[in-house]
Amino acid sequence: MPQVLFRNVSLLDPRWEEARGGHEVLVEDDTIREVSDRPIRAPVARVVDGGKRTLMPGLIDCHVHTMHSEVYVNRLETMPLTLMAAHGAERLKRMLDRGFTTVRDAGGADWGIKSAIEAGLVPGPRLFISGRSIGPTGGHNDRNRRTQTEPVCGCCNAMVFLRSIADGADEVRKAAREQLRQGADQVKLMVSGGVASPYDPLESRQFTVEEMSAGVEEAKAFGRYALAHAYTPEAITRAMTAGVRTIEHGNLVDAPAAALMASKGAYMVPNLVAYVVMKERAASYGMTADMLEKNDHVLQSGYAELELCREAGVKMGYGSDLLGALENEQSREFLIRREVMPAIDVLRSATLVGAEIVRREGRLGIVEPGAYADLLLVDGDPLRDFGCLQDSGAHIHAIMKGGRFHKYAL
Repeated sequence: MPQVLFRNVSLLDPRWEEARGGHEVLVEDDTIREVSDRPIRAPVARVVDGGKRTLMPGLIDCHVHTMHSEVYVNRLETMPLTLMAAHGAERLKRMLDRGFTTVRDAGGADWGIKSAIEAGLVPGPRLFISGRSIGPTGGHNDRNRRTQTEPVCGCCNAMVFLRSIADGADEVRKAAREQLRQGADQVKLMVSGGVASPYDPLESRQFTVEEMSAGVEEAKAFGRYALAHAYTPEAITRAMTAGVRTIEHGNLVDAPAAALMASKGAYMVPNLVAYVVMKERAASYGMTADMLEKNDHVLQSGYAELELCREAGVKMGYGSDLLGALENEQSREFLIRREVMPAIDVLRSATLVGAEIVRREGRLGIVEPGAYADLLLVDGDPLRDFGCLQDSGAHIHAIMKGGRFHKYAL
């Protein structure tokens, strides 16, 4: 089996409080075989001199939208699926270029694009898919025009391909089963209003507890779990009652809802960067004034969300949720969270906590024997300055995924 030996590196394992110099890491095939603060004997290994750069685990983004190549999502209704897939492939490659070796798609990516990555047909991160997100008529998931009364075919309309409409517990159950049949790693439920949808208020209640419970039950029966798009304390509380495992966004969470999440061991996946960048740039890409007004509302509560969750003991994963051309800001979430959180906690959200969310703890997000060889060699120490993770990976000199170099620029 091929071996790679990293020497002369400062090792940053997120379980530690700081990077440690003088370490060596031996990779064999797709796995880390040895980690030591002494010289490792590996006579047949390819030796990589890190030049005292930081060697760290690959990053994990737990909320991306691979196939959402338009900021104003309704523009996808005139896009064929082939073009959507081509855009998606390029978006995935750019995520890997930025050092994100694992991503969880929160609605839209299917088993086809996941299989293409696994087969080496397109470069991209490890991909955990939700298939089509599931929501009720008139909810955040319903992008039909008000003049449109008949169902639209999903074979030639990229926007429809990304979503599933279900009303009542039985329809939700059937929709969840279909996504699981299609290879979903998790089931996405829309349980409150949203920013990027045209008609639903943020505080609207979408799906009853009975409907949510049906989706959660099917996911668990398949050995999977449910994640929920939710903003308000009421939506979060109802999702917790139904057994949802991760809350996406959650900007308007209050202390009781955060405490409930902590008591149930649920995860929060904030994505403040999405709202910051939409405020800055989304109007130029067609996002409407009504959407931008909702965006301003949730943006005002974003930093309070981080503090409330930290105080309650809710684990937070790293999420970006960037649509269309806004995706180039994916790493900016590090800088935003750093304003109110310790650097090590921010880094852990994109490594240790992310690994727990995708249920690969011990294999992802750490540097130890038995873990996947998903590694970054960075010019700088992220715990001192997250600037070294910015600029679309320009400061990352080597990116290894599964023991193979995606980038090698030493």
